[in-house]
Amino acid sequence: MRKVCCLFLLLISRFVVVAQTTILPEQGQTITHSVKIQPGIYTFTPAHDSIAWLEINGQDITVDLSGVTLTGSTQLHTPNTFKGIAIRIRKGSSRIHIKQATINGFKVAILADSVNGLVIEQCQLSYNYRQELKSNLNREDVSDWLSFHHNEQDEWLRYGAAIYLRNCSKARILNNTATDGQCALMLTNCDSATVAYNNFSFNSGIGIGLYRSSYNQIYQNRLDWNVRGYRHGKYRRGQDSAGILVFEQSNENVFAYNSATHSGDGFFLWAGQYTMDTGLGGCNDNLIYGNDFSYAPTNGAELTFSRNIVMKNQIRDCDHGIWAGYSFESDFTDNDFAFNRIGIAIEHGQSNNIALNRFLYDKTGIKLWSRASQPTDWGYAKTRNTESRRYWIAANQFTAVETVYDIMGTDTVAFSGNIKMAQTTGLKLGERTNDIDSSREEDPLNIDYAPDERLKQIPVQKRPDPLFPKGREQIRITQWGP
Repeated sequence: MRKVCCLFLLLISRFVVVAQTTILPEQGQTITHSVKIQPGIYTFTPAHDSIAWLEINGQDITVDLSGVTLTGSTQLHTPNTFKGIAIRIRKGSSRIHIKQATINGFKVAILADSVNGLVIEQCQLSYNYRQELKSNLNREDVSDWLSFHHNEQDEWLRYGAAIYLRNCSKARILNNTATDGQCALMLTNCDSATVAYNNFSFNSGIGIGLYRSSYNQIYQNRLDWNVRGYRHGKYRRGQDSAGILVFEQSNENVFAYNSATHSGDGFFLWAGQYTMDTGLGGCNDNLIYGNDFSYAPTNGAELTFSRNIVMKNQIRDCDHGIWAGYSFESDFTDNDFAFNRIGIAIEHGQSNNIALNRFLYDKTGIKLWSRASQPTDWGYAKTRNTESRRYWIAANQFTAVETVYDIMGTDTVAFSGNIKMAQTTGLKLGERTNDIDSSREEDPLNIDYAPDERLKQIPVQKRPDPLFPKGREQIRITQWGP
């Protein structure tokens, strides 16, 4: 009993000391124990991108920055000139907790590499780096296109970030705000993170980006207006901006109850260069559930060369509701589509189910097709069958859809129990089609599905309430972004 009491008193004593430790920070300082930073505004202008204002190294460290503003540049009207890192967490650190920081004017606000158990919460990370855009009100400039296809050497860092994590496990990114930058949260080789209740909106590039990152839970975030390359009535390119970006062998993630409206793509998933070269892998078995991907200039959700579940999302007023080229063994179930040019578009897909969806005033409901030949420089096409084939389309409802089905270059499609009201064309068949079975199209069909077990880990099962006007016509983009 005496040993227990002594241990208890020791722990209490240590807590009191930590709670009372307040420091006045200095540029280049390394923090190795829990501290509170003296409230105030601290300005440091780095000479180049590799310099950090503050570093953290060690285990079980809490850094309380309430009342602290770290400013890297006071020239907020030229964010393309911002340099350096505000806070860098060194490799090998673990259980680091950063809270209530306000950081602006840097290329990267918080950077961590090979850190386990990192917590970043209640931080204000807006007004950091972003490019100056050359597209204007009258024309697109192709130099504004982003490219996230490679990040083995941290190529993504050229675009800056509010938070950039590499090789981190079990991070918790909660209740942070990062707006008016280019990229908010970027994860590379990260796993088992929880990303929730953040506002990563009004950036010119990406809200949340994943590269080789798996088993993460991303829910209840505001990821609206992450967009570039759009002028209403003039051009709608998106230029690879997105609310959520998922690239290169990112598997088994859950994206649930996020709002990602008015973004270049609401959700943008690409299998990765490894898959394109070898035909192997992909970004597979992700659950995309209950999100709002409306008002995208291009695609509400784009998923290519992969196997996924897309369920119960709302997708309105996009060019394509879902673009799922080369998707295989995927489920597109119980989603709401409205006022899109095409609801679901799949090129060279295989063994996909499209069921229980609702289509309202889309020009085309479902479009399936293939090209007669494949690009000769694709390793993917050399090692895999790329025919468009084997679809089950069942229990969907189409209301005032001009063309319900538009199918060409596709084999083995079975229709069952779909309801069509006020359509102009029911089925438009093009060349190279075979075994299109509509014999049960008018038969009543009552089907349901079991909830994905992964949803049980999501504590709040609803999207954030909408804050912004509806419609793509509301998107306004300046030389610095939305």
